[in-house]
Amino acid sequence: MGKLGDMMNKAKQMAKGHPDQADKGVSRAERMVDERTGGKYDAKTDKAADAARRSYRDGGGTPER
Repeated sequence: MGKLGDMMNKAKQMAKGHPDQADKGVSRAERMVDERTGGKYDAKTDKAADAARRSYRDGGGTPER
């Protein structure tokens, strides 16, 4: 796996270990995108934030297809 993949795995593990802090980061990122785009992509940022939270809250990653 490349450096980006390694960094992503470390970030996921940290988020699972500190979900409250991860929630704050996800909320902050969502809010910043909404502010910068004037809320144009609000539904998409909500969906992305929910997916991010599920990835470390429910112990799941990407759903199987």
